[in-house]
Amino acid sequence: MLDKQSGIPIYIQIEDYLKEQIARGIYPVKSLIPSERELTDLFGVSRMTVRQSLTNLVKDGLLYREKGRGTFVAEEKMEQPLNGLTSFTEDMKERGLTPGTKLISFTKVHPDPQIAARLGITQEALVHKVVRIRYADDRPMAIERSYLPVSLFPTLTEEALRGSLYAFIEKQEMLVIGQATQRMEAALAKTEDAGYLQISLPSAVVLIERVSSLQDGRTFEVVRSTYRADRYKFLSEIGR
Repeated sequence: MLDKQSGIPIYIQIEDYLKEQIARGIYPVKSLIPSERELTDLFGVSRMTVRQSLTNLVKDGLLYREKGRGTFVAEEKMEQPLNGLTSFTEDMKERGLTPGTKLISFTKVHPDPQIAARLGITQEALVHKVVRIRYADDRPMAIERSYLPVSLFPTLTEEALRGSLYAFIEKQEMLVIGQATQRMEAALAKTEDAGYLQISLPSAVVLIERVSSLQDGRTFEVVRSTYRADRYKFLSEIGR
């Protein structure tokens, strides 16, 4: 199966072989692939070479490891476009998935200096702080911490937060959502978030801060989301 006379490194040939087996369904999603020792015997190469191939596939999100159990085929990542302003609920429905929400907390607090500055309010003003776990087909995808001015949404309820917040804003509050800016960065999951997202530590996550405004220019929301890096990838279309 391997061409040791080829200019292609052996570990890459092993990666390509495993990718092909996964694509053909020989190793379906969540299935256990052969162990390092089994692959070493199969290919007649060193265990270090096999380990390098598996490590690369884990980094690429094609495989994942469970301590004491082995290496498994990962679920395909969902692609999230960055060129449209949609809610999580709207996005999941467009993909044919069933969105779900678990409300962790809904409180009124005084914002920290950064949140206050983002919203254009003083620290003495009150904001709704909303913490929600977002699901797709009953699988946890993200944890969201949202901050919304109480003065702008005095009638916001827990019931509205169990569905699409944007639908509440547009249909019940009769406000027009305009635009948003997003900041993204990679990080390691914090202990609390790992529990919410059902991931082990250490695990990579994607942090996104979105600041959204109404069409009239008023900032109505700051959302800090932690996405599972093993289930999400982001797509941006750009032009010269």
